[in-house]
Amino acid sequence: MTRLILILGDQLTPSIAALRAADPARDVVAMAEVMAEGTYVPHHPQKIAMILSAMRHFADELRGAGWRVAYSRLDDPENSQSIAGELLRRAAETGAETVLATAPGDWRLRQVLAECPVPVTQRPDDRFLCSEPEFAAWAKDRKALRMEFFYREMRRKTGLMMEGDHPAGGQWNFDHDNRKPAKPDLLRPRPPRFAPDAVTEEVLALVEARFPDHFGETRSFGWAVTRSDALRALDHFVTHALPRFGDEQDAMLRDDPTLSHALISPYLNLGLLEPMEVCRAVEGAWQAGRVPINAAEGFIRQIIGWREFVRGIWALEGPGYMTRNALGHDRALPSLYWGGKTRMACLSHAVAQTRDMAYAHHIQRLMVTGNFALLAGIDPAEVHAWYLAVYIDAFEWVEAPNTLGMSQFADGGVVGSKPYVSSGAYIDRMSDYCKSCAYAVKEKTGEKACPFNLLYWDFLIRHRDRFASNPRMAQMYRTWDKMEAGHRARVLADAGSFLQRLEAGEAM
Repeated sequence: MTRLILILGDQLTPSIAALRAADPARDVVAMAEVMAEGTYVPHHPQKIAMILSAMRHFADELRGAGWRVAYSRLDDPENSQSIAGELLRRAAETGAETVLATAPGDWRLRQVLAECPVPVTQRPDDRFLCSEPEFAAWAKDRKALRMEFFYREMRRKTGLMMEGDHPAGGQWNFDHDNRKPAKPDLLRPRPPRFAPDAVTEEVLALVEARFPDHFGETRSFGWAVTRSDALRALDHFVTHALPRFGDEQDAMLRDDPTLSHALISPYLNLGLLEPMEVCRAVEGAWQAGRVPINAAEGFIRQIIGWREFVRGIWALEGPGYMTRNALGHDRALPSLYWGGKTRMACLSHAVAQTRDMAYAHHIQRLMVTGNFALLAGIDPAEVHAWYLAVYIDAFEWVEAPNTLGMSQFADGGVVGSKPYVSSGAYIDRMSDYCKSCAYAVKEKTGEKACPFNLLYWDFLIRHRDRFASNPRMAQMYRTWDKMEAGHRARVLADAGSFLQRLEAGEAM
């Protein structure tokens, strides 16, 4: 009996669970470009284009390997423009009575497949190194879920950078050697760009026609859309940028958006690269003496530690996680996140870079756009939708815990033990943004005061009942209490005025 084998746009791995269980002699692979998946949030045009082009290339590879592929293009007049609708259409065409799928990393899509009129069997996505049941077993009965302890278990499980039962170098974490400010360097290698081929050019034109109002530039597209090019990107990073990765991973420079970052997360999240092959490449470079241990360990921690951890949190917490709002924030997302005017140099730069590249690195997301949203009390659901829309590597399983948990503390402390908030001093220390800003990072009150300085204290005082007893935040409150009463009143008054004008739509 013929079955449909559903392959989604972020499941472009030949060994994925559904394909492993399928028979090319009798089964038909179903792949579909549909408007429903491009518009449930207004995805960045480059993100849509990368996924569609990668899907088309992958479909050709499957055909070359002997698979029958029923592929629905976005502009096919018969396209129903939904995943469920295309499964129904293909089932009618082929006589298939069942569908085999790999479980999506999106609760919305899992529900779509569960309710599909054609019965769908969802197999676990075992491209991850820690299965959903394995993470649940690790998390059971723990008072708090902390990535550092999970990461150590993953190091033991994978054997990466281990010397028997002990971590290489005698310690698990070399962060004390990382996270330094960076200076402009014209010789710093840039990640490779990949010129669009004919397939990608066709997709770019289609995306421009079908999604004309979505935030983001299209024609600066230079992402890999095949496994071979993704491997080239990985090799370039390991050879040229990894040695400085640890030092520069938290730095921000106006004229250097990539620094020593890998820019391979989109390829991992689409399935063009696999986590262990990436980590083995990094480990091999360290073993060969080409990169320092702090760089190799710091990068591997991002993959087998943080990436696996947030996916485990997403699976463990379930679909209700998307609605968390522990701090009760309800302010609307300001227009500056969609390119509206702002005099804040750091936000202006981070948003413009996002518009042009569909990319910003983790500190720009956490300590600039995320920090401002948290301090200003923006509704976390709106922040979540924005991050999911604008970043090329954003898929629900990875984006939601990073945004709702790590960035916005909307989960009340499931992901992090404290909110990641800072005044302007942190941004000034780690970037060159403040030098060109209309505000003065050293000013604490008044019209010229950096808004982060005002909102930082306003946030802490609004939520004092929740955070004053937090051991990691107690010193902040002691510092506030020692300030002169008049100064404290001016800070809160200026913060309140700023937020009122922000709500009124003024260009702040």
